[in-house]
Amino acid sequence: VEHHMNLVMKVSDQVVVLDFGRVIAAGTPREVQTNPRVIEAYLGTQQNGAA
Repeated sequence: VEHHMNLVMKVSDQVVVLDFGRVIAAGTPREVQTNPRVIEAYLGTQQNGAA
């Protein structure tokens, strides 16, 4: 388990993302970075047009 994302994305061929102990995504760093479930879990989403 690593939390330094810049390092993870540079040195990993495959990444697995957990949210509350459950796998929500797996793939290349690029696939994981653009996965909607990962974005929602870790960055949140805009709802109802709020900025």
